[in-house]
Amino acid sequence: MWTQIDIHISQVTGEKFQIQQRRSVGGGCINEVYAVSNGEITYFVKLNQASQVAMFEAEALGLKEMLATASIRVPKPICWGTADNSSYIVLEWLELGSGDSNSSEEMGRKLAAMHKASSSQGFGWKINNTIGSTPQINTWTADWTEFYIKHRLGYQFQLARRRGGNFPQQDKLLAAIPELLANHQVQPSLVHGDLWGGNAGCTASGEPVIFDPATYFADREVDIAMTELFGGFPAAFYKGYNEVFPLEPGYEQRKTLYNLYHILNHFNLFGGSYDSQANKMIDQILR
Repeated sequence: MWTQIDIHISQVTGEKFQIQQRRSVGGGCINEVYAVSNGEITYFVKLNQASQVAMFEAEALGLKEMLATASIRVPKPICWGTADNSSYIVLEWLELGSGDSNSSEEMGRKLAAMHKASSSQGFGWKINNTIGSTPQINTWTADWTEFYIKHRLGYQFQLARRRGGNFPQQDKLLAAIPELLANHQVQPSLVHGDLWGGNAGCTASGEPVIFDPATYFADREVDIAMTELFGGFPAAFYKGYNEVFPLEPGYEQRKTLYNLYHILNHFNLFGGSYDSQANKMIDQILR
């Protein structure tokens, strides 16, 4: 398998690459993650079952879409495919360090610049991808409210029912969303889609970087809301963001609605007490 990955890297880069060093690195609970080096160049490699190659293809295409905005730094995808019984993606290796308030402010500014990238096709994306390991449906939809009801909350509720979740006010919530978003004018923005603290950082030189995207075109507030869900983004980040692309009035009310998507997804992935957290959020939204 590793020989096939060597060959693929060599073909794509035009320079012969042969792994001399390989070490396991931290990278989440979904994939096996490695740093591989020929002694001069290092790459970041994720592995999964061969059946998961579409997940890696979507990640690579999402990173390319973000790179094309020439805004915030993301790792460049080198190649992806299958070898033996595994799927893989090879990415640019970025040495991460610890940023400061200036780095956080710059991350906010650069994310805002990325959010200004739009789509004439509406909300969604060219292919489906994943949020964690859950399928994320990205069918192009002209109306944001319709997209969010059908392809985000509605889909997660369907999965949750199969898992035994009980959400007594689900139908009432879905029926209320058009009114909740009625006065909010939304333009499609290219979003990261899974922007929690573990998917953002700074290079050793202090340049902000984001990675592991679940890319699509959405209300940009979905990214900002998620930065608040699990913490990890300082005040300087929001200061920088609002300098470039100020948030609209009503964001504080909408963020719970948008973060409900991720809590439902956590229930579908991990179970536990996420169903009770989701029900509390639904109660809060409907008050």
